[in-house]
Amino acid sequence: MSAPRKPIALSAASLRVLAMVLMLCDHTWALLLPGEQWLTCVGRLAFPIFAFLLTEGFFHTRSLRRYCLRMLFWAVVTEIPFNLMMAGAPLYPYHQNVLWTFLIALLLMAALDQVRQRCAPLPSLLLCALLTAAGFLAGYLTMADYYGVGVLTVLVFYFFRGCRWWDFLGQLVCLYLLHVQLLGGYFFTITLFGREFEIVQQGLALLALLPIWLYRGRQGYHARWFQHFGYAFYPLHMLVLYAIYQLVTA
Repeated sequence: MSAPRKPIALSAASLRVLAMVLMLCDHTWALLLPGEQWLTCVGRLAFPIFAFLLTEGFFHTRSLRRYCLRMLFWAVVTEIPFNLMMAGAPLYPYHQNVLWTFLIALLLMAALDQVRQRCAPLPSLLLCALLTAAGFLAGYLTMADYYGVGVLTVLVFYFFRGCRWWDFLGQLVCLYLLHVQLLGGYFFTITLFGREFEIVQQGLALLALLPIWLYRGRQGYHARWFQHFGYAFYPLHMLVLYAIYQLVTA
C-alpha cells in the first residue's frame, strides 16, 4: 500500500526565490522588453509575496532593531540603482524604492504590537485604526514604492495572519480593495471562448495568494550568504539591467 501523498507546501526560502524571479521579470519589462506585457503581468505577484515575507520576518526576528537597521541600510544602498532604473539619473526625489515602504511597515507593526499588548480592546481598536491611517499617509508623503497601498498590503498579512478561513478571506478581500479598487488603473483585454474580458493588470497581484497559502511556517534554506543575497539582489539586479540597457541603446 502506497504512502499517502503529502500536501504541497512552500518554505519561506522558496517564496523568496519565487518573488525575486517575478520581480526580475517585471523590471526586465520596464527597462529592456516593454513589448512583452506578460513579464509585467507575472511581476504583479512579486510585491504581495515580499510583503507577506516581511510580516513573517517581523514575527520571527530575534532583534527587531537589527531588522529595521538592516532594512534602512539596504534602502539607502538601493536608492541610486532604483533611481537609475526609474529615471536614468542617480537622483530622483519623486519615487523611493520599496525598502522604504517596508521600513515604514516594520515600524508600524512594532507600534501596533505595543498598542495591542498594552491597551484595552476599544482604545486598542481606535489607536490601531489611527496608526494604520498614519502609515497609509506616510507611504504617500515619502513617495515610497506602492505608496500607502504598499504599507497597507503588509498590514493585511499582519492583521490576517494564520491559516483559518477568515484569514484567507480577509487577505483576499483586502488585497482586492487595495490592488484592484485603489491601484487598478490599467486594463488589458483577453479573449476566452470567443468573448472579450477586461482584466485589471494590478489585480493579478491577488494570484500571489496561491503560493502564499501554500506556506506552512517552514523557513527552508537559510544560510547566512543566502540571507544577505536576498537583500543584495534588489540593488544588484537593477544595476545589471541598467548596464544592459545602456549597452543596447548606446
